[in-house]
Amino acid sequence: MPIEILMPALSPTMTEGNLASWNVAEGDSIAAGDVICEIETDKATMEVEAVDEGVIGKIVISGGTEAVAVNSVIALLLEEGEDASALDGYTPSAGGAAPAAVADAPVADAPAPTAAPTSAPAPVASGARVFASPLARRIAADKGLDLSTISGSGPRGRIVKRDVENVKPGAQSKIAQSDVPNNMLSLLTALKATASDEVSPEDLYTVIPHTNMRKIIAKRLTDSARDVPHFNLTVDAEIDKLLQMRKDLNERENADYKISVNDFIVKATAYALTQVPACNVSYTDEAIVQFNRVDMAIAVAIEGGLITPIVKDAANKGLATLSKEIKELAGKARDGKLMPEEFQGGTFTISNLGMFGVKGFNSIINPPQGGILSVGAGEQRPVVKDGALAIATVVTLTLAVDHRCIDGATGAAFIKELKAVVENPVALML
Repeated sequence: MPIEILMPALSPTMTEGNLASWNVAEGDSIAAGDVICEIETDKATMEVEAVDEGVIGKIVISGGTEAVAVNSVIALLLEEGEDASALDGYTPSAGGAAPAAVADAPVADAPAPTAAPTSAPAPVASGARVFASPLARRIAADKGLDLSTISGSGPRGRIVKRDVENVKPGAQSKIAQSDVPNNMLSLLTALKATASDEVSPEDLYTVIPHTNMRKIIAKRLTDSARDVPHFNLTVDAEIDKLLQMRKDLNERENADYKISVNDFIVKATAYALTQVPACNVSYTDEAIVQFNRVDMAIAVAIEGGLITPIVKDAANKGLATLSKEIKELAGKARDGKLMPEEFQGGTFTISNLGMFGVKGFNSIINPPQGGILSVGAGEQRPVVKDGALAIATVVTLTLAVDHRCIDGATGAAFIKELKAVVENPVALML
């Protein structure tokens, strides 16, 4: 009896994902541990390994298919001694049937015919599901193209790379009225009224379709801003001693690391949370959950949004180890190679915009965490020391906390501890 290969759940909350591509074809022999396909979630693209050995008898859901439900049958594996006849009349088990629209679709990796079809498929009707390859979607997003207005030349009318490569953004940047609030419709109408023979209405704006990541970011941050009672605490910390310590460490003979200011901030924040553990918490309707370990989430900007890879047990790692791990996680995040366990969880978040010259800012808490630290740019500012004016390198730190689980005095105790250790980082060496 064939073995069903199911769409895996790559995270506890995952209900569906995109089957980006297959690394095997029907008739290929595989062994446990072989990478057979790639699955796209809202956060990353991940490789899926086989858990059984055998021969791929049938690929049920083709590469490039979107919104495949978890536990759907995506392929059938023939066991030892079985041949293709074992598939005759075979029906996937209940709850694992593939969507009818894609069950018999050819594998996406098969070469598409180069000859143009006798009649091009019509663009997708408004509101209908758009079938497009992941690469085509990325190109379309970069160019601001509306996929629903593009005809696909791939299998079953799927939009592929060649369909979007040569489309000019201004040629089809439209947006459905039903999807636009009245105030935006008024703006677009006003823009169109300024069109002329030289400037067409479509040249005046570009529609950038939402990615899954952008939709989830929008929902989570809207929920947080609306439902979580934020309050912010801000301090200015002098970092001249920190900069000198960083210089001394990086210039050590045979040093195989380059520690950044952000690495110091991460370490200092983790240390301060161990000193004020009442800020390393989450709120639930039944209780406040206080964590005994600092798992630090680091906000990393990636194409189409941001992601927060997690440095586990950050307080108990040295600066060199922290620095190396942060760089590796950030690189994997930008390449879309993070595993679920590397970006899920976290007890506290740091967001640093100092590299953009931002002096200070307020962040929105990432639920269910109780706090997030915003880090601005280090810059030379006038300060008063012993009644005299002096110059110091200062960074603005802003703490946003969930007032349901962290009170003002508790937040103030944490930010005070953080300021002290940032200004005298020798404490991090203890």
